[in-house]
Amino acid sequence: MVTRRFLLVQFAIISTQTWGTFMDNENIIGMIDHTLLKADATEAQIITLCEEAMEYGFASVCVNGSYVPLAAQTLAGSDVLVCTVVGFPLGAMDSAAKAYEAETAIGQGADEIDMVINIGALKSGNLRKLHHDIAAVVIACHTYEGVICKVIQENVLLTDDEKRTASRISKEAHADFVKTSTGFGGGGATLDDVRLMREVVGPQMGVKAAGGVRTLADAIAMVEAGATRLGASAGVAIAKEIRREGVAGGGEDY
Repeated sequence: MVTRRFLLVQFAIISTQTWGTFMDNENIIGMIDHTLLKADATEAQIITLCEEAMEYGFASVCVNGSYVPLAAQTLAGSDVLVCTVVGFPLGAMDSAAKAYEAETAIGQGADEIDMVINIGALKSGNLRKLHHDIAAVVIACHTYEGVICKVIQENVLLTDDEKRTASRISKEAHADFVKTSTGFGGGGATLDDVRLMREVVGPQMGVKAAGGVRTLADAIAMVEAGATRLGASAGVAIAKEIRREGVAGGGEDY
């Protein structure tokens, strides 16, 4: 059966190679994870986030785990997915706890899991532990049909060699995406990081750029660098900018 997970991952693979042939700015809207992860986010704000995602056609909403049931209820019957975070934002808890957190969220309606790696294990050179950490959550996700696992590296804390290692191990652990940042670590996505991650994982995986994607120009640059998903709290502003340009340009492709 063709699932939405299959279609999203295939889109991620195809779009890394064919931006110039079929991508236009409108496609960017469907690559956005409309995000609200602040500790003080309210129920009303989460409902608004979901309503905006349905209105504009974003890929998903990305919310903290306690809001997964509310998001799933609000989005029921729509094509917008529910994304949540695991081990967020530090990634420093036990791998079994991360796997349990992922399984709980999936049981409550999450379609996608964005997990934070054990950064300390990577920094310590304990790559076996890092692989186990990632694989534990990937396995928890892939036990359920259609659930995507994205792996957050928190690149601002890593050297380029560490970024390459994290991306390589995520690929070896069969994750669906690698992701640049939590947005809470003091830095966000950079074009150089997106290019580096794309170079390591090749066309077989998605790359999510998160943190600092605030404008259409930012989004286009990230996609051209190799991103196939964009984590952004500014999704509505980007979508409005795209649609204004579409009207001004007579609907032409860009």
